[in-house]
Amino acid sequence: MEEKEKTPGQQLREALLNQKKNGWDVVDQATEQAIFDYCEGYKVFLDKGKTERTCVDYTVELAEAAGFVPLERGMELQPGAKVYRVNRGRAVNLAIIGSIPLDQGVSITASHIDSPRLDLKPTPLYEENELAFFKTHYYGGIKKYQWVTIPLELRGVVAMKDGSVINVSVGGHPGDPLFTIDDLLPHLGVAQSQKKLGEAIPAENLNILVGSRPLKDDDGKDRVKLAVMKLLYDHYGIREPDFISAEIEAVPAFNAVDIGFDRSLIGAYGHDDRVCGYAGLKALLDLEGVPGRTAVCVLADKEEIGSEGVSGMQSAFFETFMGDLCASQKVPLRVCLEKSFCLSTDVTAAYDPNFADVYEKNNSAQVNYGIGLCKYTGSRGKGGASDAGAELVAYVRRLLDDRGILWQMAELGKVDQGGGGTVACYMANRNIDTLDAGVPVLSMHAPFETVSKLDCYMTYAACKAVYEG
Repeated sequence: MEEKEKTPGQQLREALLNQKKNGWDVVDQATEQAIFDYCEGYKVFLDKGKTERTCVDYTVELAEAAGFVPLERGMELQPGAKVYRVNRGRAVNLAIIGSIPLDQGVSITASHIDSPRLDLKPTPLYEENELAFFKTHYYGGIKKYQWVTIPLELRGVVAMKDGSVINVSVGGHPGDPLFTIDDLLPHLGVAQSQKKLGEAIPAENLNILVGSRPLKDDDGKDRVKLAVMKLLYDHYGIREPDFISAEIEAVPAFNAVDIGFDRSLIGAYGHDDRVCGYAGLKALLDLEGVPGRTAVCVLADKEEIGSEGVSGMQSAFFETFMGDLCASQKVPLRVCLEKSFCLSTDVTAAYDPNFADVYEKNNSAQVNYGIGLCKYTGSRGKGGASDAGAELVAYVRRLLDDRGILWQMAELGKVDQGGGGTVACYMANRNIDTLDAGVPVLSMHAPFETVSKLDCYMTYAACKAVYEG
């Protein structure tokens, strides 16, 4: 059939207006298959990496299988060399040395691999009315009511005084018991239901039920607590004082699953921000040959609490890693950083028509429209944002358009409605040109978040484009 000639108005509309299209209407069949294949690997990454420590462990496993080796100080690094360095088991940086000298800068993707959760307190175990509980302190921004009456598992480490470290994992294997936090029954919840959402479940009530069976042949107090402690000692060899030097997290006992009749979405715990962490990692692992500029993947910790601490993006770990790369070519670190580019890959809010009043639709990311580019994040007057320059945004537009990668602009809701931050400002503070970008997420920070498979893949493609330059 002969194609109908476009009217002058249609031609003008195409030439001048920004017309976004649903990605599934744009991609071809081969790309569709690539999207679904990529997301199968991502779901495995989520299931294996439910904490920042297990995320690092699996990252190292994948990296070493791809030929990466630990970066040692003083190593001679030739173009094509693949190196990584782990920061105290909770963060990791990886790089492939490029053919262009480091004095011309590097190409970076920076994500975080910590997610909102519940941490056990240093003295967590107690008994009340012949029930045993773990006390918790929530980590990151959560809605506390979402964490009650869901299945939880426990993951982490216990560091012993003799220097040994014991891995703890209960709930993640077939046949393991699970845990939960109680809520008040509706029959007695009249007063509770009249409270604000943020006050209905007090933080000190996020106590994990861990046992109810008292120890036999004992007439002392706290027999249920003692029975639980005996089980832990028999299995792990730990005593109650050892909790003081432990990092044990309670995370949702959900595996990543397809959502929707069409399987176009993924539901899981930890999309924020492992969805972008995996995109940056997988893109690095999939690079073929020697890149032009050195490609660097940063997977940081502690973003959900301000990127503070020795494993956060504000620490000196990144400079130390980059400094050792630069030393191999006798290049001053500051010279390398000032010519570098960083795509700060963190999730953004997906427009949700069920809560339309908090979004500004013209500037909100939509599910299935590709990676969201965020010129600025922050809150109330762009506070805490790096606010990328116009020239930098134009560079990324060109980079993605030249490769047919679907993208959209994004903001985190209406002005003065709220806001949030990423690691972008800390990279920009190092004199690195930085732009925020990431996957739009529904139900962000909930124990079970939802993302589009198409958006996941386009974020991976964008990271690969950054590395390839």
